Amino acid sequence: MSSADQPYIDPSEIALEGSAAERFKNPNDAFWSGIRDAAGAPAMVLFAGMVGFGAMGKTNGFDVWFTTFTSFFMFALPGQVVLLEMAITGSSVLAIALAVTLTSTRFITMTVTLFPQFHQKDRNRSLYASVHLLAMTAWAISMREFHAIETKHRLAYFVGLGLLCWLISIPGTILGFYLAGMVPPAITLGLVFINPLFFLLTFTEVKPWINRIAILMGCVFGPIFFMIDRDTSLLTAGLIGGTLAYFIDRQFLRKKPGVIG
Repeated sequence: MSSADQPYIDPSEIALEGSAAERFKNPNDAFWSGIRDAAGAPAMVLFAGMVGFGAMGKTNGFDVWFTTFTSFFMFALPGQVVLLEMAITGSSVLAIALAVTLTSTRFITMTVTLFPQFHQKDRNRSLYASVHLLAMTAWAISMREFHAIETKHRLAYFVGLGLLCWLISIPGTILGFYLAGMVPPAITLGLVFINPLFFLLTFTEVKPWINRIAILMGCVFGPIFFMIDRDTSLLTAGLIGGTLAYFIDRQFLRKKPGVIG
């Protein structure tokens, strides 16, 4: 039977493994579990990244209010960096808005893969309030943990996880702003890239093999396209590497028994 002939299965209806359905007693328990899971490495990594961003804002002449407001209202480190860089070069508001929008297109795929896994009763207009908490870290951890969380408790867990990650970014940005100049520029830039690195390592633990293949393709094609054209290398490597990983998954992995594609 081809994939086109297979019946649609709601992601939220996939059976959980073993005693996973009893992981949380109620939504409140799931919420605080999300808080606890975020309070370790995820929060520390995100905090370090925002410290680097805050220092970047002050170094380039922005005030603490503008720099901090980007973390509060955007909560998207790549988009925030693009915003500062284009504002420095004097780009128009329209160009800045377009560039930031393009950097945020990754949220489309995050949304269509994560939100269908919530309970059907949770898929309503109130989800719009949760979208702001969606970031690489919260998404990757949720994708890793949802298979072991009862469907009706997944939204509460995600909100707890994302809420702490969002709130920790504010003091991180402020601290970085006032620490600017006290640490070498190389360390400041390095802090910005800690969060993507943590996301990468977290996502390798997600079960489907296609995720690991996509990461491998990015590692292969990234340096190649960077040498060809550094300005479009990230977009090109992602497009070609991701498409190739998808092709491998559809043509080979899903036809192999025992492999989660």
